[in-house]
Order: sequence, then C-alpha cells, then structure tokens
Amino acid sequence: MISQNPAPAHKPGYSAYMKIAEGCSHACAFCVIPKIRGRFRSRSIPSLNDEARHLADAGVKEITLVAQDTTGYGTDLGMEDGLAGLLECLNKVNGIEWIRFLYACPDTFSDKLIRVINESGKICRYIDMPLQHASAAVLKSMRRGGSRAGLSRIIERIRRGIPGVTLRTAFIVGFPGESGSDFRELKDFCLEMEFDRMGVFTYSDEEGTPAFDLHPKVHSRTAKARHRILMEQQAKIAARKNRDLTGKKFRILVEGPSAESDMILQGRLESQAPEIDGVCLINDSEIEGIKNGAFHNIRITRAMGHDLLGTIVK
Repeated sequence: MISQNPAPAHKPGYSAYMKIAEGCSHACAFCVIPKIRGRFRSRSIPSLNDEARHLADAGVKEITLVAQDTTGYGTDLGMEDGLAGLLECLNKVNGIEWIRFLYACPDTFSDKLIRVINESGKICRYIDMPLQHASAAVLKSMRRGGSRAGLSRIIERIRRGIPGVTLRTAFIVGFPGESGSDFRELKDFCLEMEFDRMGVFTYSDEEGTPAFDLHPKVHSRTAKARHRILMEQQAKIAARKNRDLTGKKFRILVEGPSAESDMILQGRLESQAPEIDGVCLINDSEIEGIKNGAFHNIRITRAMGHDLLGTIVK
C-alpha cells in the first residue's frame, strides 16, 4: 500500500518532487514496471495537500508531481478528472508559485485538465507526454495503441487550449518490427509537430517484458542510426525555438550560482523543468542582491544550445 503520509522536507531548497501515485496499470510491451511495482495506486488529495503545505512552509516555491501516469491520477479511487481536481486543490496552497507534472498519458489528457491549466496562474504551461512512437503498427506492437493522426489531434487540442504551452515528449526507436517506413513516419511526425523538448531512446531487450519475445529484432547499428537522425533533426528545431526567445521577457526562478562560474547565477523558466531541461544563465554586473529561490523577470539576450542567457529586468 502506498504511504499517505507526507514526506518530511529535509532542506528541500526551492523545488521539490511529490509522488502522487505508485505502480502502473498499463501493459506496455517494453516495460517491466507493473511487474515490479504493481498496479497503479493513487495517494489521497488530503495527503498530497498536506505535503504541499509542509513543503511551502519549508520554503519550497515549485513542486513537480510525478507518477508513472500522472493523468491517470485518481482513477483507482473512482475519481473522474482526478489530476485536474488535485491541481485545483494545490493551486490554493500559499507559498507555492509553480506547479508542474511529468509523464502524462495522451489517452487520459482531458478537456477539463486543459482548462484548469489554462486558467491557473500557478500551473506551468509545460506538458511532458511520452508518446513512444507515431506509427500505428509500432504502437500496436508496443501495446499502446493509437495512430499518428490521433496523436496529432491530441497535441493540437493541447496547443489550442493552452496558448504558449511547452511540449516535451519521448520516443523509442529500434523497437522489434520497426520498419524503415515506420521510422520515416515517426521522423515526419516529429518534423510536423515541432516539439519543444524531445528525448529519444534506443530500444534494448529487457527480459520479462512481452517485447523480449517479439521479432524481428532491429539491428543495433540501424537503431543507433535512427536515434542519431531523429536527435539531429530535433536539435535544429530546438535551436530555432530557443533563438526565437531572444529579446523576450519571462519569469525566472533563481536557483543559485552556475556550475560554470560562481560569478554567474542560473535559474529556470516556466518552460524548463528541473534536471531534464536546460537552464537560463543570468548575466548581470550586480548579482549580490539577487536571492536564491526568488522570482524575477528576465530578458533573454542569447540562445546557447540547450541553455539561455539573460539579464534581470523590472
């Protein structure tokens, strides 16, 4: 049984993770998590609300909700639109300025959830939704279902309902049976959708998963080449999107001295999730008055690969 007690905040800093559920009830062919962690089990809203208040009292400004399927939150408790309800509750916690959630499932991304995100001033316009593939044949083999057209409609619905949203996704290349035409469909889909952030993983057999017994296997050299092609394409898209931010003003959460130099501060924009995205370096002549954990406005002056450079503005 998943613990309903809030985790103690031992100097959590300004950002903290909150696990809202354990396990997974999906049957993806490449994943062993359901066997290891059991079926999906949600924590209660009162428990999560108490933990959020506890973290806020400890100085946390940003909470990131995590689970194997965050948009499935509450389904095991008989809730409808459980994540939307949880977000509405957490939105009222004083002291928390940013709320984000990771690992959404396209099948359960509801219209109500889109509306709650769009209407909130705290919930980040940032969606992490691993799609795994775009070919209907590969998705069926993965036991996920869906198609390129269906995924396109979901993404368009999110972008239409949440203007300015940042979309992160992840794909697997080299899955057993993935043909050249399957990969080209995925490549074309990524080019069409122009995701803001994207991770690509090369399939690797894991004993105990249904995919382990699937054939034909894709040669590792082919899978690695597909990985490279997809990442090179995405790098060009991401670089252009970062360049488009130059001259624009955003809100930033200051994290502290940069790993590159203690003379430069770093922080993150709403579009940058902790640990998985780039950062924004703060290039100001006077940084002594800029406190860690504070929110400031920043104007982007330069794009540097995954990271950005900017100066504090009023």
